[in-house]
Amino acid sequence: MEFHEKLKELRKNRGLTQEELSEALFVSRTAISKWESGRGYPGIDSLKEISRFFSVSIDELLSGEKLITIAENENRHNIQTLCELLFGITDLMTLMLIILPLYPNPVNGFVYAVNLLNYSETSSMIKIIHWILFLFPVLFGTVKILLTECKIEKGQNFVTGCSMATGILTVFFLAMTREAYAITAAFLLLIIKGILFIKITKAKSNHNA
Repeated sequence: MEFHEKLKELRKNRGLTQEELSEALFVSRTAISKWESGRGYPGIDSLKEISRFFSVSIDELLSGEKLITIAENENRHNIQTLCELLFGITDLMTLMLIILPLYPNPVNGFVYAVNLLNYSETSSMIKIIHWILFLFPVLFGTVKILLTECKIEKGQNFVTGCSMATGILTVFFLAMTREAYAITAAFLLLIIKGILFIKITKAKSNHNA
């Protein structure tokens, strides 16, 4: 007997509806419906709750091979979640391009490094572009973290794509304005995001395989 059949049988033997079982296991009714229809399997924590609630061992619910598969999928999902959070945090670190002294400001024949707030040796238009390119990643990072923490998949790819595109534009823009310190910091952030993007993509492909 497959897991979905066992779960349905255990629930009916207790005289419970899917809604009542979902409340007992602290999951959504949709999750119960998905498990009972064979369209998915619960995570390790949910399996433990099912085992405890029905007083059956996990081995009785699932074969060892299937349990290993679930554990591997959950591990990949955890890695993906961690990388998503780190991606968002990296975007927030774009703030250092605003607050750190990374821009040359000549004064009486000497060149001092100042932050963007005090950077005056450039046109207003260029400075506006600076602010746009630096603040958008902060917005993307905030949204990314919120989506990840709320376990919302929809919109993740769009936010990630926008962040990567903005990072590339920022590097090109700083190269054109010849701001060596700022471009070094922006390039390092882009590399970190690129590595995290590859890990996220790999985790998703493995999870869907």
